[in-house]
Amino acid sequence: MSRALFSLQGIDVRYGRVPALVGATLSIHAGERVALIGANGSGKSTLLRVLHGLVPHAAGAFSGHVPREAQAMLFQRPHMLRMSVRNNVALALWLRGMPWRSAQQEALAALARVGLEGLAGRNARTLSGGQQQRMALARAWALKPAVLMLDEPTASLDPTAKREVEALIAEAAHGRTLVFASHNLGQVKRLSSRVIYLEQGRVLADLPVHDFFHGPLPEAARLFVKGELA
Repeated sequence: MSRALFSLQGIDVRYGRVPALVGATLSIHAGERVALIGANGSGKSTLLRVLHGLVPHAAGAFSGHVPREAQAMLFQRPHMLRMSVRNNVALALWLRGMPWRSAQQEALAALARVGLEGLAGRNARTLSGGQQQRMALARAWALKPAVLMLDEPTASLDPTAKREVEALIAEAAHGRTLVFASHNLGQVKRLSSRVIYLEQGRVLADLPVHDFFHGPLPEAARLFVKGELA
């Protein structure tokens, strides 16, 4: 197997006295589609932030072989700057060194891919939740990342918006490495090739998606899949 894009060995992360990750050990390779699942507070978001270089670890070893400019991360509530939808996307490209006029052209092309070209001139903060996630995906898409990280990207959306955003995620992930946190087990089955289950900051299961849903699991993971563990 090729060298891992990301490798964690015994990673601990604490927020004050509260442990967020405990002894996390895993590797992620190019082309994988990795779902992070577990109850609220299990460490999913923290693990994503460690991978993206946003939080330091207190113990253990982390190595990443993907430059930050080759990564894109989408949060559950994407940040909308007080400017047009087009400029929210173009600014990310301009900050990467693209001339402003070219950045605006690329932004329009990216918005067209997510069906928002008709709203390019609208203030981004007036968009609905589903539209904001589509705009955030357009912003990430325009950057052409090798690795796409998503933190509960459809958690607060209505069913129609969830389907739309999930379809766009599947398209955007084509040919890329995908790591995403989700509570939606149907979404996990549809989008992932591998599932990592976390509980109280510990990795309790790390399996191919078929084995996770059809094979033996640790008791806590089994109860979570059955909906008996909140």
